[in-house]
Amino acid sequence: MRNTIASYIGAQAMAVDVGFGAGLLGMALPTAEQPVAAFSAGGVTIQRGERFAISRGVGVMPVRGMLTPNSEILERYLGWSTYVGIEDTAALLAASDEVAAVVLEFDSPGGLVIGMDAAVAAVAALAKVKPVYAMVNPLAASAAYHIASQCTSIAVTPGGVVGSIGVMRAGSWPVQPDMYGEEWSIDLSTHARAKWPNPTTEAGKREIARSLDESEARFHSNVAAGRGIDPAALTLQLSVTDDPVDGGAIFYADDAIKRGLADSQETRAAFYDRVMSAHAPAPKGQARSAFAARAAASAALALT
Repeated sequence: MRNTIASYIGAQAMAVDVGFGAGLLGMALPTAEQPVAAFSAGGVTIQRGERFAISRGVGVMPVRGMLTPNSEILERYLGWSTYVGIEDTAALLAASDEVAAVVLEFDSPGGLVIGMDAAVAAVAALAKVKPVYAMVNPLAASAAYHIASQCTSIAVTPGGVVGSIGVMRAGSWPVQPDMYGEEWSIDLSTHARAKWPNPTTEAGKREIARSLDESEARFHSNVAAGRGIDPAALTLQLSVTDDPVDGGAIFYADDAIKRGLADSQETRAAFYDRVMSAHAPAPKGQARSAFAARAAASAALALT
């Protein structure tokens, strides 16, 4: 587990689909020499270190990889998105006179809970001033779907999946001697039992459930608002049975559309043809790629 993405992230609350995310979590931490392929879509190419590009009046922002609040090492060397990057980019695109509409293309199993709400709110704010189209190609699960649910509409590629709406936490607690024969203990101050809940006790389980349920409630509330679903009906709409606790599943496009979680199933090419035709009928010059690092984002925002 040492020097992996999972060890780097630690035991935190996560909004991630474990089945799709396990491979990413098990990857070794990246190095500066690790090559990252450019992202190309809708007539734009986004190189490593760039967060978005603009082509013919349409801003394109990929949302991919394991999502973290502000991990520069994962963003810079793997091309994975961060919540800070999504928030900054959404603000830049909202303020830009060059941008008439925005595409968020998703390929992510989700990520950490911490910092997620800021990215969700930023995309919701962007969608209030400009059309924001989500392209799920092929995965928007958990935290990634949380963000996608705030877009104006959601298209899923054939074979693509959305959902996994819920929150989880993985952690450990010492219960026996380690390989050296030493047994570790965790000691907390008198009024800090919730600092590191003991999952082997009923009190610890209750505290873990309380914290996860708080995050899930915000998740459900945002999805219901973003997708126009009755909050009282949402848990049954997400359940694979008649019991509302059986949520957290992923859904292919047809099922997702029936449940109100997506709007259409389209190939990637057809999606970009539709969006570009609606907002940019004819090409006008070369696609412009824009590096939106934090410093540049701050400077641009200061001018608006």
